[in-house]
Amino acid sequence: VQLQASGGGLVQAGGSLRLSCAASGIIFRINAMNWYRQAPGKQRELVATITSGGSTNYADSVKGRFTISRDNAKKTVYLQMNSLKLEDTAVYYCNMDIFSGWGSSREYWGQGTQVTVSS
Repeated sequence: VQLQASGGGLVQAGGSLRLSCAASGIIFRINAMNWYRQAPGKQRELVATITSGGSTNYADSVKGRFTISRDNAKKTVYLQMNSLKLEDTAVYYCNMDIFSGWGSSREYWGQGTQVTVSS
């Protein structure tokens, strides 16, 4: 299984970006899908989660500005980021809990995509 993230880039404060992360490989079921981020000198933090049933949860710092969604047919998770702030600058990582049909599910990570917000 591999996760491929895309959509990062440079944007001015107040702007928007949409991140995507697609899973490929032997996949029977995808449980939770998550976006994390890691800013320079900081620990990786959970930004948003969406369960297999569509329930979502967000870090307080992004509530009302970011929206996580998923397309199960495409095995893809999205992160719509609006009203971006300087402090949103970070490398964003997608993460999925995937069951491949045997044993138990396991966690997979995308390669990370850089989001830079400028003033």
